[in-house]
Amino acid sequence: MASKLRDGAGAALEDIVRDGMTVAVGGFGLSGIPRNLIRALRDTGAKDLTIVSNNMGVDGKGLGLLLENRQVRKVLASYVGENRLFAEQYLSGVLDVEFVPQGTLAERLRAGGAGIPAFYTPTGVGTPVAEGKPEAEFDGRRAILERGIVADLALVRARVGDREGNLRYRLTARNFNPLAAMSGRITVAEVEELSDEYLDPERIDTPGVFVQRIVRVEDPAKDIEQITVRSKPSAESGSRGPNHVDA
Repeated sequence: MASKLRDGAGAALEDIVRDGMTVAVGGFGLSGIPRNLIRALRDTGAKDLTIVSNNMGVDGKGLGLLLENRQVRKVLASYVGENRLFAEQYLSGVLDVEFVPQGTLAERLRAGGAGIPAFYTPTGVGTPVAEGKPEAEFDGRRAILERGIVADLALVRARVGDREGNLRYRLTARNFNPLAAMSGRITVAEVEELSDEYLDPERIDTPGVFVQRIVRVEDPAKDIEQITVRSKPSAESGSRGPNHVDA
């Protein structure tokens, strides 16, 4: 059996990326995004991409890099409020956007990976989300038809993986990475730790059957979308609690 391991993110993508692809990308905000694979995708120069992701990163980080390089034609996402360039391209007509409720996006990815072509959901009924979509009624409740998403390529990041592509995620990275991984015809995973042994089958989030290529994380840095804690001097100058003890 051919090895799934590749030497780096660039090598993993160079022979499979093409213009016009639909690419599903894991992560939640900037948490758990495959930042090395995103940079490698940018470096291919592929154009007219359709990106399916929870969000489009922020200006200059995450999937925002693809927007800066004018590589994206269409976006399917549930939250895009942190990216000014995204708003500019959308409002100017450069970018086609399909807003998808977050739970619906998750289920569309899962359905695509499970071979389910479409499903009905009450989410979005009577809103712009429902425009142009078939509607039916179940037990007196209206629902709209949503299509499963099958991506040409999926990019994900895992905390641990083995050489067969079995993956395990950490905390918030478990939100959309497993779903994106399922949806791809070809899935490439970057892992922070590559295990020489098979992962414990009881602790696998994404089975290797969904993963065709795997790379070690080359740049381990992790971006923070919004820092919401006080600086150390500010914290020290605050009021002392009832259980405070001077050193």
